[in-house]
Amino acid sequence: MSRQQLKIPVSSPRLLASAIGVAITATSAAHMAQAAESTDSKVQGNSISLGATTVTGEAQDQKSYQVEKASSQKYTAPLVDTPRSVTVIPQQVLQDTAATSLQDALRTVPGITFGAGEGGNPQGDRPFIRGFDAQADMYLDGVRDAGGQTREIFDIESIEVSKGPNSSFGGRGSAGGSLNMVSKAPKLGDFTNGGFTYGSDQTRRYTVDVNRQFLDTAAFRLNLMSHEQNVSGRDAVNYDRWGVAPSLTFGLGTENRLNVSYYHLESNDLPDSGIPYGYSNSSKTAVHGHDKPTDGGDSSNFYGLKDRDFRKTRVDISTISFEHDFSDAMTLKNTFRHGNTGQDYILTQPDDSQHNVNQYGTVWRRANTRVSTTETTTNQTDLFGNFQVMGFKNTYSTGVEFTREETRASGYTVSPNSNPNCTPDKVGNSGGQCTSLSNPNPNDVWTGTEARNYYGTNTVGVTKAAYVFDTIELDPKWLLNAGLRYDAFSTTANTNAATGRTKASNDSNFFNWQTGLVWKPLDNGSVYVSYATSASPPGGIVGEGAEGNGLIAQGSNITSDLKPEETVNYELGTKWDVFHDRLSLTAAIFRTEKKNTRVLTDSFTYQNAGESRVDGLELSASGKITEKWQVFAGYSYLKSELVDPGQKGNRNGSINTTAVSDKGNEMPNTPKNSFSLWTTYEVMPKLTIGGGAFYVDEVYGDTANTVYVPAYTRYDAMASYKLTKNIDLQLNVQNLTDKTYYDKAYAAHFASQAAGRTALLTTSFHF
Repeated sequence: MSRQQLKIPVSSPRLLASAIGVAITATSAAHMAQAAESTDSKVQGNSISLGATTVTGEAQDQKSYQVEKASSQKYTAPLVDTPRSVTVIPQQVLQDTAATSLQDALRTVPGITFGAGEGGNPQGDRPFIRGFDAQADMYLDGVRDAGGQTREIFDIESIEVSKGPNSSFGGRGSAGGSLNMVSKAPKLGDFTNGGFTYGSDQTRRYTVDVNRQFLDTAAFRLNLMSHEQNVSGRDAVNYDRWGVAPSLTFGLGTENRLNVSYYHLESNDLPDSGIPYGYSNSSKTAVHGHDKPTDGGDSSNFYGLKDRDFRKTRVDISTISFEHDFSDAMTLKNTFRHGNTGQDYILTQPDDSQHNVNQYGTVWRRANTRVSTTETTTNQTDLFGNFQVMGFKNTYSTGVEFTREETRASGYTVSPNSNPNCTPDKVGNSGGQCTSLSNPNPNDVWTGTEARNYYGTNTVGVTKAAYVFDTIELDPKWLLNAGLRYDAFSTTANTNAATGRTKASNDSNFFNWQTGLVWKPLDNGSVYVSYATSASPPGGIVGEGAEGNGLIAQGSNITSDLKPEETVNYELGTKWDVFHDRLSLTAAIFRTEKKNTRVLTDSFTYQNAGESRVDGLELSASGKITEKWQVFAGYSYLKSELVDPGQKGNRNGSINTTAVSDKGNEMPNTPKNSFSLWTTYEVMPKLTIGGGAFYVDEVYGDTANTVYVPAYTRYDAMASYKLTKNIDLQLNVQNLTDKTYYDKAYAAHFASQAAGRTALLTTSFHF
């Protein structure tokens, strides 16, 4: 057996765990005696659970679920006066729900689902917002966070979800919305937060968050994390990762502020292979009708191979930002960032829709592979503040962005890796290629080979952009919000193969804009109407995923308009802060239309002539109903339709004349109804109890609506107790009823199963 892996250094997370444990112990010994006297003066309420310390925007108080303003200066008004749907997940929600990853966090926001990846779409975070793929629409501190990865939140202060077309804010893509994660930064004062979590399925998580002020205006902050676990209800699967994030800020509280930060994350996993879709009949030529995943009668079945499968990832991000206040009404900020993310994996895709499941009750272990590196360099300059002109108050933000992204993607040559027709006699007798649907053995010996295949695609994307946003106070009851962005985006993809080298390229120039009119009948409420656009140019994912509006190689017999796909959103909503401004309520109805989707119109001919549409309703509540009772809840209704999907064809662009049209079908990964509720109640000053319910409707994996994952309801529970002023205990039980459900749907072959019942006990220290 030969395996030549990409040089992604993955150290043992247990070494970091030991270091974190020593740090916690040493800090505890040094501070325990004086903590009762000093804690209040340093930092209050900073206890953490599972390292999920996330402060979002400007919350009314540190423990509130309510957030008043997003962190990005591009939001030129408080959330109650912002004419679009924005959900901010605050620190306390993440802490109370025991979230540790981006996917954990986003389960509290209805209207968001996750898609599965294999090879073309890389493993990692692939959220769908209002039915549109947002895997390339994620930002860190307002700068695009490129590269396929599974995001941790140990160094995240806040998570902001903007729904609806959002290209005026962030540039290309963002057809359904975008996600912005805000890093932890140094603060004035000293504090140390540490936590360790022991849980079911050998879960072990350790975190330290240390902040030290070493000058009157300078501070250093260090976050460390180690995490290892198996997965409840899944055989063999395990996840190990560790991370470190130091940051240094000079000039805190002054007119000149300099911040330098670094983020590093590594993981080494045995990834989940997922569950294959079943078939309605046993024919060897059966096509999917209305089929869901089938696990052979045991939901813990794992179809991968311990002897072959692995996934290693790495993320390195370095950032330098400088801010200067010209006055109280004008600030200049420049952010320079260089990031590098890498993935290296071989994982099993169960059966690849080769009919072994329905013919023989077996599964072919098809190997999906990827070795990719994404390198991003960005410089972004922003000028923001407020001014008066002709008696009108203007709160503005304007800036320019220059970004270069490069993705190098290749994989492994795995042999054998073609469908061996897994008849029952080949189970356990084919060198690991075939296994049983009902009783797979992940310990089968793999007798094949894997070798690095250095053929692949190198894709480079360059962005030059300028933007401006303004909120104009026409009078105290009327606000006009507007934003405009211009992008010049070019992409070039060079593919090397045994048959030669091909090149594809495109240059796109496009404007995007948004506008909204806000009426404030009372100071604590608003009613708004808004309009916003987005543009998705060819090659916009820059090689980190399969995309509908892709580049066309030179010399290809396929022709395409190669125009940006355009999405528009019409929205009517209202926002209110009630119960003495402690609880925020929102409601919105909207229509999102993608009017010139790239579709197949004739053999080998693509045009920007398709259309898809989502009509929806969204409701949310966040904050305190009483001083002791908090709620974070939402409901989303999404009625999606493929209005004009074009002709059906194969990957080569040939029309399939016998295929049934997808016209009128629902969009994939778009649940009609989804609902989330998380609530806590302070029973007594030291004891808080809480729980949650999360419902997601049936979701289709494909545009033909032939494969789906069933609807589900998941229940969670928690209880936290302040053992002392400096030590907290928190127990979380996730998926309380041990529900078997699927949280990621792939278009053709399989779906990913969520974890079963998981109990986590966290001990937190804060000084």
